[in-house]
Amino acid sequence: MKKLFGFIIVALFALTLTACGGGEENAEGQDGNVKLVVGASAVPHAEVLEEAKGLLAEKGIDLEVQVFTDYVLPNVALKDKEIDANYFQTPGYLELQMEENKDYDFVSVGEIHQEPIGIYSKEYDSLADLPDGAKIILSDSFSDHGRILPIFEREGVIKLKEGVGASARIEDIIENPKNLDFSTLIEARLLASSFENGEGDAVAINTNYALEGGVNIEEDGIAFEGSDVVPANLIVVRSGDENREEIKALVEVLKSEEIQSFIQEKYQGAVITVK
Repeated sequence: MKKLFGFIIVALFALTLTACGGGEENAEGQDGNVKLVVGASAVPHAEVLEEAKGLLAEKGIDLEVQVFTDYVLPNVALKDKEIDANYFQTPGYLELQMEENKDYDFVSVGEIHQEPIGIYSKEYDSLADLPDGAKIILSDSFSDHGRILPIFEREGVIKLKEGVGASARIEDIIENPKNLDFSTLIEARLLASSFENGEGDAVAINTNYALEGGVNIEEDGIAFEGSDVVPANLIVVRSGDENREEIKALVEVLKSEEIQSFIQEKYQGAVITVK
């Protein structure tokens, strides 16, 4: 009887380990397919992945999409092997996160699309129209500042230290004749609601959150990144997983003509495909 009881305990323990293996390599999906779990921002990333499910199923891969509402947890989940890959971040953000978190050992396996950051205003039609002392609301992610501040410089309302480029920070502003106030920093996911609530004279919003928050990009956008400088959104995996066949298939499908056409038609230029 003791031997039988011990066997039951071991069997139950094995079943528990199997049930908890959501992000493990080559986990089995339905009908013997390989299960692949990808973490993503809701818009456009998760929508693009949902469109890709059928194409991946044809390759024997069951794609599960886990939606995250911020920019921190998708990398935590990847480190903890709760997901196999994530799809939400740019090279600059990935680099910054790996510098700040020494236990992150990630690599990009593919550039899928671009999302130009925009400056939005309900009252003013251009950055030149902003009044003296105008309040500008920015993301609290410093990697975004190197994308946002050059827009203001390009439009002639500030001047940055020479050569700072994509690493620009607020302290790199050396001329600010309008005395624009860049001191209000909030979480990127809150920018759209801040804008819709009428906070600030202008708000710099990441395109995914502008789309998700229902911001009228065409009517309320007053300045955008040039497409030539917009960083790509990446598929990111743990180092060593870049050669997994299901990861290669994911990137192949996302860069396929079917998915690229879906992105172009659905987002009408707000999201730009990467060839």
